[in-house]
This record gives sequence, structure tokens and C-alpha cells, in this order.
Amino acid sequence: MTSSTDLPSRTTFQLRELIARGFQFLHPRDARGELAAVVGVRAHDAVIDVVRLHTEDDAVAMRMPADEVNVLSPSRFSWRRHGPATHVLEELLDLPDDDDRTA
Repeated sequence: MTSSTDLPSRTTFQLRELIARGFQFLHPRDARGELAAVVGVRAHDAVIDVVRLHTEDDAVAMRMPADEVNVLSPSRFSWRRHGPATHVLEELLDLPDDDDRTA
């Protein structure tokens, strides 16, 4: 019998969908070697999408122009969300691929 803790979480399914869409993920570590965040990046069309997950309740995602110099702290972006991972990932997955507006 499978318990509910053995089932993949909604966040896991969302991350798998991002991978299927071409996101590449990094796992930066802090000075003690502990995981600091999970960072996903996807460059497409004229934009770059970045998502950082610190905890299930602390995630941030952004869409920025492809010529942005600092993708982890952009000076320009057309879309940004911060909040619980499931909400941020859901909104990121709902973005159209061809949205290249800049704020």
C-alpha cells in the first residue's frame, strides 16, 4: 500500500513540467555545503525565465529580456512573482512562450 507521503507533491509535478519545457536546474550550496536554493533557467525567444525555490513557501520567478546581464538580480523584467512554490510555479507555467514585453 502506498502512503500519501510516498506520492509526488504538486511542486514535484510542476518542476517536472518545467524540465519538459526546457528549464535547466542548478543547486547552489552555501558555505557549509547545504542546499541554498533550487534555481531553474530557460532562455527562449527573446526572453529568459528564472525560478528560485528556497523553501515550499518561498519561491520567486521572473521573466526578463534575453539581453539582461544579471539574471539572478535583473534590472528589467516583464513579469515577477514571489510566494509559495506551488502558486509561483503555476503562474510561471501559465505564461505564454512569446511574451517578450519588458517593464
